[in-house]
Amino acid sequence: MNRGRLLYAQSGGVTAVINATAGAVIETARKHKVEVLAARNGILGALREELINTSKESRAAVAALRHTPGGAFGSCRYKLKAPEQDRAPYERLIDVFRAHDIRWFLYNGGNDSADTAHKLSKIAAEFDYPLACIGVPKTVDNDLAITDCCPGFGSAAKYTAVSVREAALDVAAMADTSTKVFVYEVMGRHAGWLAAAAGMAGAGTDDAPQLILFPERTFDEAAFLERVKATVARVGWCVVVASEGIHYADGRFVAEAGGTDSFGHSQLGGVAPHLAARVKDVLGFKVHWTVPDYLQRSARHLASATDLAHAQAVGKAAVEYALAGHNAVMPVIVRSSDAPYRWKIAPAPLAKIANTEKTLPKTFLRRDGYGITDTARRYLAPLMRGEAPPPYGTGGLPKYVALKNAAVAKKLPDWRR
Repeated sequence: MNRGRLLYAQSGGVTAVINATAGAVIETARKHKVEVLAARNGILGALREELINTSKESRAAVAALRHTPGGAFGSCRYKLKAPEQDRAPYERLIDVFRAHDIRWFLYNGGNDSADTAHKLSKIAAEFDYPLACIGVPKTVDNDLAITDCCPGFGSAAKYTAVSVREAALDVAAMADTSTKVFVYEVMGRHAGWLAAAAGMAGAGTDDAPQLILFPERTFDEAAFLERVKATVARVGWCVVVASEGIHYADGRFVAEAGGTDSFGHSQLGGVAPHLAARVKDVLGFKVHWTVPDYLQRSARHLASATDLAHAQAVGKAAVEYALAGHNAVMPVIVRSSDAPYRWKIAPAPLAKIANTEKTLPKTFLRRDGYGITDTARRYLAPLMRGEAPPPYGTGGLPKYVALKNAAVAKKLPDWRR
């Protein structure tokens, strides 16, 4: 039996398939007879010594994580400062790891999580503590460097494209006497991957969404309103998909609400209602809008089968890398072919991933700036392919699992900051 325990934690906004990754981590570790602890609410749980003993969970419960959305152990938005600015949290983490004989740490998240795992691997080396730190990819924004895509994105992309297509049928049916313009807001602060995914809802120029607003392009309100007006005149109605992060030429977000979140990012206040108000006030059209928000990342009922496979594969590989002695790496997805779609998992250094944001390639953006190219479609299509519905109960609702999340006894004084 391997000596030591493995600690798994979830970070940032959860996805429809992050629990599938968690399940793969636990199942793979069990095959190697390694005990898995989970941090309650991400890195905060590790700091607070709030650890969960996953060995108390049945095999069936762990398997059910495959189809259960949310974050089974709780997640958090909490960014550790650099060790030279605040060393105490890192020292506390090493103390917790020593107390519970944790030799492998898997942090399932995005850019900031990769950064945390990378820094922690360096601190452990300074303390001469044997710890392997593995970043596990997850984000609906699809903005991690090196990996071809991020687990969580494919399902959010599928949900977005399906929702836009279905809503467009509604708008088209009502346009003669009611709504002429529909504005759909998607997540994406600096990277327009979900906005691009919305483009998969239609194929022709006049198919919805007729206009997509990307954060990679400067927003010009006058030009936008003119395009809306022309589209309604030509088609009879118009569906607009807007990334939450669209900005003006001076860099200001169109929907900046003031204040920042725990990662230091500007809070965005809702670009869809803003654009809808401008269309109504300037053009006089009846407008409806929506901000799906959490629905984009929690819609497990519409998950992509490809995305689910990715999520499970990175969880399995993360454990195998850790037990094989890898450190400060992330299992990433490497694409070798679009059609047929072929991919594999490979290790990549966290130093090249942490805090590096991958935006849409210029080749994915249509020349007029309001749509996607065939190159983008070839990239997106396989990520959204396949269905992986959850089991349904007699009441017509999905059957999800709630874990016991039995706490591990604390051994250290409470963490206070």
